[in-house]
Amino acid sequence: MRNSKITWSIVGGTALALVAGVGVAVAVSRGSGEPASAPASAAPAIDVTPSQSPAPPPGADIKGPLDLVLVGVDTRVSIPGYPPHADTIMLLHVEADLKSAYLYSLPRDLRVEMPAHKPAGFKGGRHKITEAMSRGAAIPGSQKKDVQQGYELLTKTLSAYTGIKTFQGGAILNFGGLDKLVDQLGGIDITVDRTVKSRHRKPDGSMRTLSGGNYIGPQATYQPGERHLEGWQAIDYARQRYGLPNGDYDRQRHHRQLVEAILDKALAQDMSDPVKLGAVINTLGDTLVYVGGRTPFEYAYALRDLTPDGITTVGLPGDGVTSGGRYLGEQLKSEGEGFIKAVAAGTHVKYLADHPKLVDK
Repeated sequence: MRNSKITWSIVGGTALALVAGVGVAVAVSRGSGEPASAPASAAPAIDVTPSQSPAPPPGADIKGPLDLVLVGVDTRVSIPGYPPHADTIMLLHVEADLKSAYLYSLPRDLRVEMPAHKPAGFKGGRHKITEAMSRGAAIPGSQKKDVQQGYELLTKTLSAYTGIKTFQGGAILNFGGLDKLVDQLGGIDITVDRTVKSRHRKPDGSMRTLSGGNYIGPQATYQPGERHLEGWQAIDYARQRYGLPNGDYDRQRHHRQLVEAILDKALAQDMSDPVKLGAVINTLGDTLVYVGGRTPFEYAYALRDLTPDGITTVGLPGDGVTSGGRYLGEQLKSEGEGFIKAVAAGTHVKYLADHPKLVDK
């Protein structure tokens, strides 16, 4: 029987890593706890004597439903003082039985109202949701940035927009984490649904030349069909939106597709050993940060029965917003807004039954 414990810790903190559109991918399938750079270890051993019953495994008390945030940040988050931008935002709603879930994306340029955030000196206003991390991460009077402080403003903004009052956990992964994760898993297998040309990479994986604001030179190309992708290819494929019929919305769909591919690969491997899980997480180093109140191992246990077959991926259609011919950002169409409201109200299953085209094929 496949063990999904390790899978979700990997996918949670990594699989979504692919999901990142321009930078990275993040996953929250396991909630939070120690940063990935901290030594990972198995759950503590329990001293059981004949006179007492074994204590429940860590995470056994976690109950559903859960709402988790998966964030991919701009690659330049590694540059000291560079404001982190949430280039990929995915939400995972796990049902009360912890055996089924719904994964959906929000456009990075979605126009939303952001509440004031006192720690950053931010007074609030209407902006693109990708800016929530950077605006919230500001430290008044300093050039330094606090990523977790930015995450706080992002989740406050998400709650105000979606109506979901509480997000139980999340994870943030930057660009460098994806290559490491996919390569650690031995690459992933994915069905490429349309020709995708890379804006950033050459066929050999090296970077294309940037000249006058445009990339020049031979392009890596991903042709339709069953493909095996190594680390750099997976993140490169996931980043592309230029040249695709629906731009960022096609990229979001590819992100969700990649998350499932990573989860499938992780589940197919013998990774039920917490030590192996810890090794994978440690490989990511400081490219991965968990946020929330529980450790990855606790969420791994709680979500042990959640497999790819139990995850429904949902695409939310949207439109561009303009004023005087100037592009301001994106807004979801009524069907997409309706799904988000249904998740908050607990009526999403019926809503998707009435709007089946929202489900990714």
